[in-house]
Amino acid sequence: MESIVLCITGASGSIYGLRLLEVLYEKGFQIDLIVSSAGALVLKEELELSVKDIQEKFPKVRFISEKAIGDRIASGSRLIKYKGVVVAPCSMSTLSCVANGINQNLIHRVCETALKERVPLVLLVREAPYSVIHIENMLRVARAGGIIIPASPAFYHKPKSVQEMVDFVVGKILDVLRIEHELFRRWKG
Repeated sequence: MESIVLCITGASGSIYGLRLLEVLYEKGFQIDLIVSSAGALVLKEELELSVKDIQEKFPKVRFISEKAIGDRIASGSRLIKYKGVVVAPCSMSTLSCVANGINQNLIHRVCETALKERVPLVLLVREAPYSVIHIENMLRVARAGGIIIPASPAFYHKPKSVQEMVDFVVGKILDVLRIEHELFRRWKG
């Protein structure tokens, strides 16, 4: 069974993290989930869900506190066994910490560990507009080996619902992790 770390931070767009969790769960991945305190607030505001609600819906997911800085996934020797680390959505604060090697919680630490161990790290950034600082932080993470995906749906597949737009973005995350899916119709050219 393949494992993945999923982090949900305090940016708007918690629907992306939840949908990715659903898809990975259905595919049988072992999921280690970290929801930041700000992420929990946004989940409640945007989706009217608590972390407890998510725990009940996904009983096989391993929930980890962002304060558990000594958790096994903080170790490179453990994280190298994982398919990847995804932060969806990724707040600009989290991006800044990752870009500058600042470890204030387990999310930051696991991202830093992913970069140093060359475990795929995907940050689904959610902000508009971007400041020069945001862009420079994205560039720093990309230069270090991370993958930056903006939470920007496409429209060539003619989405008919918000769910289809969310699925496009989630599908892009799965693509960069080389996980097969049929969440959207691909460009035919």
